[in-house]
Amino acid sequence: MLLNGTGEMIDAHEYPATTEEMIEAYGDRTLELPNGSESVEEVLARLDSETFESAEEVRFAVYSAVSQKAIGRVGYSDRDPTPLGSPYAPEQLSF
Repeated sequence: MLLNGTGEMIDAHEYPATTEEMIEAYGDRTLELPNGSESVEEVLARLDSETFESAEEVRFAVYSAVSQKAIGRVGYSDRDPTPLGSPYAPEQLSF
């Protein structure tokens, strides 16, 4: 997800760094997602201000704050059964 050099720039950044510093440095970078794109600024602005101690912490913050544009199929999981009453439940078939 952190394509077009954004991941490498985050890795090379000096830490600790605040959310505001990361937005100032990389906010204009675009993250290409399966269903569109978002800027680093849009993503990090969803979070409270914090101080990152490493590039890994920034990556995890970005991964946790991307919108539904990063989800291939909203509500889909091939691991868990669909909960009863879910709007994503498949149509019931009768044999």
